[in-house]
Amino acid sequence: MSSFEIIGGHKLHGVINPQGAKNEALQVICAVLLTSNKVVIDNIPDIRDVNKLIGLLELLGVKVRRINDDSELLTKGRSYEFQADDVNLDVMETEEFARQATALRGSIMIVGPLLSRFGKALVPQPGGDKIGRRRLDTHFLGMEKLGAEVVYRRAGYQVTASSLKGCYMLLDEASVTGTANIIMASVLAKGTTTIMNAACEPYVYQLCSMLNNMGARIQGVGSNLLTIEGVESLKGCRHRLLPDMIEVGSFIGMAAMTQSDITIANVGIQHLGLIPKVFQRLGIEVWQQDDNLIVPSYEHYEIERFMDGSIMTIADAPWPGFTPDLISIALVVATQAKGSVLIHQKMFESRLFFVDKLIDMGAQIILCDPHRATVIGLNHEHRLRGVRMSSPDIRAGVALLIAALSAEGKSRIDNIEQIDRGYQHIDERLRMLGAEIQRIE
Repeated sequence: MSSFEIIGGHKLHGVINPQGAKNEALQVICAVLLTSNKVVIDNIPDIRDVNKLIGLLELLGVKVRRINDDSELLTKGRSYEFQADDVNLDVMETEEFARQATALRGSIMIVGPLLSRFGKALVPQPGGDKIGRRRLDTHFLGMEKLGAEVVYRRAGYQVTASSLKGCYMLLDEASVTGTANIIMASVLAKGTTTIMNAACEPYVYQLCSMLNNMGARIQGVGSNLLTIEGVESLKGCRHRLLPDMIEVGSFIGMAAMTQSDITIANVGIQHLGLIPKVFQRLGIEVWQQDDNLIVPSYEHYEIERFMDGSIMTIADAPWPGFTPDLISIALVVATQAKGSVLIHQKMFESRLFFVDKLIDMGAQIILCDPHRATVIGLNHEHRLRGVRMSSPDIRAGVALLIAALSAEGKSRIDNIEQIDRGYQHIDERLRMLGAEIQRIE
């Protein structure tokens, strides 16, 4: 197990490029299973969850080839060529497949393409962050609508279908991964599939765009109403991942907390949604220059109030609302703002339980219940202090890392494998900005 040792209190400066979007990568990499032709994907981040998924596809027999080297990693990401022309379905019955698939929540998204192309998929209960209940009903109810049979056995799911037929379905929740899985199951189904209450996050937009480039017929891309006309087969294509909007938001928060002047380059501004606006509500203005965001050095930033003078609330919501993956970052940024804010995490009931570590560092936070926390900002008048802590999940881990960078003295964060699951070589990239951070194996 590895740790980060951080000497906080240093202002950072420079330019940082966000990695390719993790959540998009997990979807589009699974989509290569839909064709026997070659698919090239650019800007793939070098992170644990993505690497595990690539390894899982290799175990199934997908040919994988890296087509660029590490000299471009931090600016252009990795490019891979995939070809699923010799998939071995029997591997799904093995213990090694179960072990690898269980370690990764993204493994659930191989079900849609395998079912669509081969009529069979088997996946164990997937892993991932321990942030509360994350049910899979939406995935399998949608597949049943298409004509699949779903059986829960051996702590996993077996899904089979002699043929899939298009239909109308109203999703019970706008699940991003559920929508992606159902789309991939539908593109080769007979007839027309209509999906109402589909997730419309940029990740789903990108997946649909990639599938259309492969020959799929998907209309309504970017909306919550998708119409999919099934086709006989798909061809190969080349696809580039968006910049990771979660990293962009994390770097905005890091700049404000450390009172630093940072330029975030090539951010994909048109796909950021409310992210800049929410940080503006916390008092952080960012400047746009072409496709870059410039975060100036802030000695102080003040939380806005609502028009009637009441306390500001920052809450997550399905897209185009504020992404739940940045709630932890917004919370930690508020600890050094001027004013108070209510942080409301609606979608996961365990995601705020990391605040006890911030309280140990001197933050003024009242945890109201599993979903809500009131933060009284310290306005940079009382610095957080360095402590030893452990990363509970990807996003809380980075929030704690941001807190440690701003704190007085030395901090140590254990279990950083959680951070490595979602952030590419974060210690190397932060050192390039002037951070004092070391990885301890």
